[in-house]
Amino acid sequence: MTTPNMILLYVQEPAKSVAFYADILNIKPMEHSPTFAMFQMNEAMVLGLWAKHTVVPKAIAAAGATELGVHVADRAAVDATHAEWTKRNVPIAQAPTKMDFGYTFVGLDPDGHRLRIFSAEMP
Repeated sequence: MTTPNMILLYVQEPAKSVAFYADILNIKPMEHSPTFAMFQMNEAMVLGLWAKHTVVPKAIAAAGATELGVHVADRAAVDATHAEWTKRNVPIAQAPTKMDFGYTFVGLDPDGHRLRIFSAEMP
C-alpha cells in the first residue's frame, strides 16, 4: 500500500469552508472551484474540501463525523492556537485540557468537522 496523502472533508458550502481554512491555516488553496478546493498542508499531505451534494458515490456520513488532528510542539503552542482561534470566533468544542495522550483542544469548522490541536506529553 502506498502512503496516504489526502484527507477529504465533505462540506455544505465550499466557499465558506475555503475562507475558514485559508484563515486558520494562513494559506491559499492550491486548487479551487465552486465544488472543490485543495490545500497543501505539508510536503506529503493535502486537504480537500468537496461539496457534499456533488460527492459520488453519495456521502452518507453525518456532518461533523470527521476529526483532523494537528500535532504542535508543546503546551504553549496548544494554548496559543486556542487563543488565536478564539479571537477568530472559531467554535470551540473542547477547551484546552490534559488527556491521556497529551494536552489538547478541539475547534469546529463551518460543517462541524472537529479540528484537534494537541501536543504529546509523556506521563
